[in-house]
Amino acid sequence: MRDALLLAALSAQSAVAQNMLRFACSQLTIERADPLVNPGLAPSPHTHQIIGGNSFNLTMEPGVYDLAARSTCTTCTYSEDFSNYWTASLYFRSPENGTFQRVPQFANVGLQQDGGMTVYYMPYSAVNGKMTAFKPGFRMLAGDPMSKKNNRASICHRCLGNGEGFAPCDSKDTGELPTKYCPKGIRATIIFPSCWDGKNLDSPDHKSHVAYSNGGGLGSPKCPSSHPVPIPQVMYEIMWDTGKYKNDAWYKNGKQPFVYSFGDNVGYGQHGDYLFGWKDDSLQRAMDALPSGKCANANCSVLKIQSAKDAMACKKKQMVKEDVGQDGAWLKELPGGVKVMYD
Repeated sequence: MRDALLLAALSAQSAVAQNMLRFACSQLTIERADPLVNPGLAPSPHTHQIIGGNSFNLTMEPGVYDLAARSTCTTCTYSEDFSNYWTASLYFRSPENGTFQRVPQFANVGLQQDGGMTVYYMPYSAVNGKMTAFKPGFRMLAGDPMSKKNNRASICHRCLGNGEGFAPCDSKDTGELPTKYCPKGIRATIIFPSCWDGKNLDSPDHKSHVAYSNGGGLGSPKCPSSHPVPIPQVMYEIMWDTGKYKNDAWYKNGKQPFVYSFGDNVGYGQHGDYLFGWKDDSLQRAMDALPSGKCANANCSVLKIQSAKDAMACKKKQMVKEDVGQDGAWLKELPGGVKVMYD
């Protein structure tokens, strides 16, 4: 009976997984900039890796700054997606001398990209197959860089090559950075809310206008009355190439050698920022086409698809010029002089 229930659950998840967008977005830039939490601040407190439209800027005023109109290219598979997505960078801290090296990234399974991450738009909270796509000016934040709480349902890490899982943020994943060597890398996952209040495009904390349908993690068709509108559930997957950092002495007594750019060497504070920038009604068309099977993963027939080469060619020069660990360079401290939180 238990095996039958498990099989049914996995089959249901697989069916949903086939009717979603899953696509690559290559690296646009890496720098200390954050127009959501620290608009106009140059530099912002810590390093971010940014993907999406090249209109990304230090200030992007909601309702005024039109990402699709201002962008001339995007790093994403779908050429109508000029949204910006960003997360903290990950660094290796040498246990020998305390210097830092930015951890490189690699492409997710079945995708081709230059750094960056995999982006999902999932219909988990859809009601009768219907979802409301985001409106121009919409933005949100998932996670909290100051969090000391394990929130594995929506912010998690998977140790690849040393214990695999199945669904995002399942029981094989950890809220914290893995405390064991991960020969095939670490996959960081950030899951955003799937319900909207239907009124506000943003809120002071960039969170209150949205909600999780089940308290966190993958959604369900049960949005709370305070946030009754089902929206696409956005998810990021970042593949950190940790295989070369192999030394048994670095993974002992609950310790590990990695730290996020904002100083978190536990991992609970990993977070993601989202600024909507799809052109015209392209995202709504894609969401409407999901039930029909015409739109799935990186092959959605109602959207325009660009080559991986063109996506990887879209770059933006740093607005805040500084060495954030380009090309494997070693740094004496984290960019901005950020201190490691938990030593």
